[in-house]
Amino acid sequence: MRMQAANKTDNLSFTILWSPLAPITWFFPFIGHTGIANSQGVSSDFQGPYYVGDQGRMAFGPPTRSLKINIDNVNGGAERWDEAIEEANQVYRGRMHNICCDNCHSHVANALNRMPVQEFGISKWDMVKIAFLMFFRARFLSVGAVFQQFAPFTIIVLIIVLPIVLS
Repeated sequence: MRMQAANKTDNLSFTILWSPLAPITWFFPFIGHTGIANSQGVSSDFQGPYYVGDQGRMAFGPPTRSLKINIDNVNGGAERWDEAIEEANQVYRGRMHNICCDNCHSHVANALNRMPVQEFGISKWDMVKIAFLMFFRARFLSVGAVFQQFAPFTIIVLIIVLPIVLS
C-alpha cells in the first residue's frame, strides 16, 4: 500500500522536497534532507546505504519546504517524471550513502537529469544546485516549518552572542 502525500492540503506533485536534518540544520540552517515527489505527490528519498524510501515518508520527518518544477518541457510529461524517479531510485538502491559526495541531493539531481528537465536556468543538475535552490527558492509548507529550520539556529546564536555583547 502506498502512503499518501505528506500533507493532504498541499499539492506536492512534481516537487523537490526538503526537511531539516537535526542536529546539523540547527547549526547550519541551509543544510537539510531532500526528496522528490512523483506525479501523485508521493516522495522518494535516498535514506541511507542501499536504501531509498519511496512510500511517501521521508527519512527525517515530513517535508517542510517544497519547490515546484514545471514539467511542461519534459518529453513524456508526468509519465516520464515518474519513470525517471523510479530509475534514480533503482540506481541509489545500489549505492553507498556518503554525506558529502553521494547523498539525498545527488539522488534528486540524478532523477532530474534522467528526465531531463530544464528549470530555473539549470539543465545539468547536481547536489550544490539543489541545495541553493532549496534554500533560496523553495516555499515553506507552514509557519511552523520556518521555526523548524531557523529557531534552533537563532537560539544557538543568541546563546553565543548575548554573553559576548553583554560583557
